[in-house]
Amino acid sequence: MARHGVGLVVGKFAPLHRGHEALIAFTQSQCEQVLVLSYTRPEFDGAWPAQRRAWLQALFPQVVSLVLDDAWLQQRGVALRLLPNDAPDAAHQQFLARLLRDGLGRPVDALFASEPYVHATAALLAQAFGRPVAAVPFDPARARVPISASRIRAEPHRHRRFLDPRVYASFVSRIALVGAESTGKTTLARDLAAHYGSVWAGEYGRELWEAQAGVLSEADLLRIARTQVAREDALLAQAHQLLACDTTPLVTQCYADAMFGRCDEALDALSRRSYAHWFLCEPDFPLVQDGTRRDEAFRQWQHRWYEAQLAARGIVFTRLAGPAPQRLAQMVAVIGAVQPAD
Repeated sequence: MARHGVGLVVGKFAPLHRGHEALIAFTQSQCEQVLVLSYTRPEFDGAWPAQRRAWLQALFPQVVSLVLDDAWLQQRGVALRLLPNDAPDAAHQQFLARLLRDGLGRPVDALFASEPYVHATAALLAQAFGRPVAAVPFDPARARVPISASRIRAEPHRHRRFLDPRVYASFVSRIALVGAESTGKTTLARDLAAHYGSVWAGEYGRELWEAQAGVLSEADLLRIARTQVAREDALLAQAHQLLACDTTPLVTQCYADAMFGRCDEALDALSRRSYAHWFLCEPDFPLVQDGTRRDEAFRQWQHRWYEAQLAARGIVFTRLAGPAPQRLAQMVAVIGAVQPAD
């Protein structure tokens, strides 16, 4: 049976880790309703407000979770601005009290936290609301989940066991391999994934082309791009450190230009999807004709098309040349060392 009405949990959740999950779950077990507030100044790479909202919604859809920043407060007419993280505890406690009472109009009955400030903060909230607010410590020794968000931020891949796969996916770098036909993209994607102990996203366009006996419509190309993106997103939770992408929607746009002389607006938008690193495979070895490819002239046209598009979009990319082992070494030099998990 719930012991409290509304329970409050406050944190940066940058990132949301297993310790935070345990705290929120415990609060749920003790309260009729749960309010989770997340804010931080400054923000942290890999844990931006949109990501934290998505994590909380995915893991705790039944709680009220509010991820705040100054823009969020301003849009709702709240006359408060976030304090720096290193502001004194007393200032943060006053901010929280004013936020709940004056900004959000959400009084609470209990505050749950692992930090020592839980008692002083609950007392100040009680004064602000004019009614009791219980202080409920939870695992102050951090014995249940011995980790901190700062340690995870420093080495997210090493500490991935402390992250739900949906959270860890935000720290996976998507690696784009683009290039003309017969330039080794598939081999490199597979080898790159193996090097990092990860997975790779295969080329859906080729699969559909084979399934439809080499006949593709303009609508098929948009379907290819959307499926490729969905495939990437689905694989992120299985990846480690990076996801090697055999192709991207930019490749599909290249075929749209070649086949139809135009590109659907939705496909163009997908082609502008961002990647952590872009690698352009040079056509510097003989074309291997497997029955699905065109000729050398088309391969050279494709290569020039990619060069022009990457330059026009201001995308920084690395050219990959030489045999496959040399190309793999070039990619590893750009991406960095393998970061094993504990």
